[in-house]
Amino acid sequence: MIRQLAHLNFVTNNLPAIIDFYVNKLGMKVQFTLNNNEGVPFGYYFGCGNTTFLEFFDQALAVKQWGGEVQALTPGTRYKHFCLEVVGLDEYRQNLLEKGVPVTEITLGMDNSRQAWITDPDGNAIELMEYGPRSLQLTGG
Repeated sequence: MIRQLAHLNFVTNNLPAIIDFYVNKLGMKVQFTLNNNEGVPFGYYFGCGNTTFLEFFDQALAVKQWGGEVQALTPGTRYKHFCLEVVGLDEYRQNLLEKGVPVTEITLGMDNSRQAWITDPDGNAIELMEYGPRSLQLTGG
């Protein structure tokens, strides 16, 4: 069952400016960060109330961490996916499979939350996430 929108994900080539804008201009708080294998913060979660976030990743560091290619970013190309918080991810995934929706296996993310992925008919990536007691979204890191 979908509980709520969990986060919107963007990439940037100017993380310091993004942090300055959302924290110092808009007054939002960094709830937690994700660090790459070298311990460098490359993902920032800005709280939007309750357990809803704007998630920004430094593009080059994200590519270094997970693979892919650094791409030219022009206005409107920074959005990457949205995430729905799900309760009962195993059952929800099975229900989607029974309806013919391809769903990835469930994995544990760097944020200690369980996740699976689907795409909509237009190819937009949708992350399905289930928080647990160790999820950074709940513990704040």
